[in-house]
Amino acid sequence: MAARLLYLIFIRLLGWLVLLARSEAAKDAEILVLRHRVAVLQRATERPRLSWADRAVISALVRVLPNRRRLALIVSPRTLLRWHARLVARRWTFPHRRPGRPRTAQAIRTLAVTMARDNPTWGYRRVHGELLGLGHRVAASTVWEILRAAGIDPAPLRAGPTWKQFLTAQAKSILAVDFFPVDSVFGRRLYALFFLEQGTRRVHLAGVTEHPTATWVLQQARNLLMDLGDRAGVQAIKFLVRDRDTKFTAAFDAVFTAIGTRIIRTPVQAPRANAIAERWISSARRECTDRLLVTGLRHLEAVLGEYVDHYNTHRPHRTLGQAAPLRPLPPLSADPATTVIRHDRLGGLIHEYTQVA
Repeated sequence: MAARLLYLIFIRLLGWLVLLARSEAAKDAEILVLRHRVAVLQRATERPRLSWADRAVISALVRVLPNRRRLALIVSPRTLLRWHARLVARRWTFPHRRPGRPRTAQAIRTLAVTMARDNPTWGYRRVHGELLGLGHRVAASTVWEILRAAGIDPAPLRAGPTWKQFLTAQAKSILAVDFFPVDSVFGRRLYALFFLEQGTRRVHLAGVTEHPTATWVLQQARNLLMDLGDRAGVQAIKFLVRDRDTKFTAAFDAVFTAIGTRIIRTPVQAPRANAIAERWISSARRECTDRLLVTGLRHLEAVLGEYVDHYNTHRPHRTLGQAAPLRPLPPLSADPATTVIRHDRLGGLIHEYTQVA
């Protein structure tokens, strides 16, 4: 700012030296032109923006004018007095801080709010203890004020969890089962039996048949538990959701109750009670079976097997943060120009895109 002021003063001094060589008539004509320019500027802009250097130059030049009242200026005398008052006030104003304790750091406030939202059963005392355990020295009353300011009740939640919280917590231990009917091009109805892990959204295609019987369904359940046992997933199944189809017999339920699984039967004609399984059927129809002609049993097994593999290993899921059930999201690529290749499934019906290693 000081350099700008010195520059303006230097320019004005050079202008005065140039004026010494000019005639009085030329000076009078220039004054008239400048007055008219000021009048035009006042019509266009009522309050021009001036820097502090401009204010200093104008204030210094106005003091040496012979008749300041008649001269058309872009500022009024009252403005000049206000500038001087501000300069004096700034000269004699000393910095001061607000009374009281300093404000708690924003990082600590954010951490306290995050803890309270992640743990609804924690009160402000518990949050205060966690902060002290992390080395943040704050008072319990400060934590109380932080939570109140964020719209969170400082008292712990004494009631039970909501249905959404309960289902989210139990999703990893819920297994759903249902039939997926598909009509072939020759009018034969085929049935695909599938199991779906609600926590991971992984689909297990148990088998495809034209005549599903209770004995066949029972054998598919045993095959599934053998497969889950090989990867230590049997003990994680706490609930099995199924409808009231007569093919799900007591022997079928006994296969799961033997490992500690609780059978949950949906209400009559209530497909929403098994919504995640119904959602998979809708996706499979829209993306696969409704877009091709199924010729027979073996064809449907091959088609659904290919689609299930795509669904489990590549298709993104919003509930998983756009990751696939069996494939986490890769790290962000630093080079946006990385080569991407396309892999076709089901004869080009479905496309998958991957980066070149």
